[in-house]
Amino acid sequence: MTNIATTKDAFATAKSRMEKAVEDFRKELASIRTGRANAAILDHVRVDYHGTPLPVNQLGNITIPDASTLLISPWDPSAVALIDKAIRASDLGLNPNTDGKVLRIPIPSPTGERRKELVKQIHKALENHRTAIRNIRRDVKEAIDKLEKDKKISQDEHKRSLEELDKLSHSETKKIEDLSASKEKEVLEI
Repeated sequence: MTNIATTKDAFATAKSRMEKAVEDFRKELASIRTGRANAAILDHVRVDYHGTPLPVNQLGNITIPDASTLLISPWDPSAVALIDKAIRASDLGLNPNTDGKVLRIPIPSPTGERRKELVKQIHKALENHRTAIRNIRRDVKEAIDKLEKDKKISQDEHKRSLEELDKLSHSETKKIEDLSASKEKEVLEI
C-alpha cells in the first residue's frame, strides 16, 4: 500500500483488489459440484503425470456429452489410469468409467446430506471472501488516513474518500453474496 499517493490511487487499488476477490470467488463456486456436468469441477484435481502435478484439462479434452456426464479424452493414452486415480482420490465423490482410451464420468445427483455439505462449503468460501474484501478496505482506509495525517488531503476529501470506499466494499460484498445465493439455489434444486 506504499504506492498510494492520492485518494484516486487508493480507490483504484481498492477496486482492482476487490474485483479480483469477486472473480476468485466466482471461480471457486464454479468448482462446486451441483449435479449437472460442469468441466470446472475438475479444476482442482491434480494428476501426477511423470512426477509433475498437472490439472486434468492439460492432459486431455474435457467435453460434456449430456447433462450428467463428463468425457475426458487424454492426449496420451497412458494418462488414462493416472487421471482415473486422481479423480477417485479427490474429494468430489466421482467414479470414472474407462475403456482404456477415454474416461466417462457420470455426475450423480447429490444426496440431501451432500447438498447440505455443499451449502456449508459455499458459506465458508463466502465468509473467506467477505473477510478478504474487509481486509482490502482496511488496508486502503489506513492508506487514506495516512494521506490525511501527512496533510496531503483535506479532512473533507478524507471523509468523501472513506464514504466512497465504503460504497465500493458494500457493492463488492453484495456481488459475492448474490453469487453465493444463486449457487446455493442451484445446489438445493432437485
